[in-house]
Amino acid sequence: MVVQHNLTAMNSNRMLGITTKSQAKATEKLSSGYKINRAADDAAGLSISEKMRKQIRGLTQASSNAQDGISAVQTAEGALTEVHDMLQRMNELAVKAANGTNS
Repeated sequence: MVVQHNLTAMNSNRMLGITTKSQAKATEKLSSGYKINRAADDAAGLSISEKMRKQIRGLTQASSNAQDGISAVQTAEGALTEVHDMLQRMNELAVKAANGTNS
């Protein structure tokens, strides 16, 4: 029995598999637009990226909360301005009422 191995064909087949996997990864990166699509691509980079995403979400929420606070203060300021105007008008009317020439 003669066992023949075609080493060149086997090596070419192995290299074809490696190239196909590499091409699939490159296509996935291009189509998604991300450098890291899974932890196997770059575990440390993925960890850093996720931390940064959490920070961005936190800062975005903090900014939203600050805007809500500013809106609340502006609303209160408007109400206080109205109350001030009413009190000023009440003072004017009280002074007029105290003045005997208008009676």
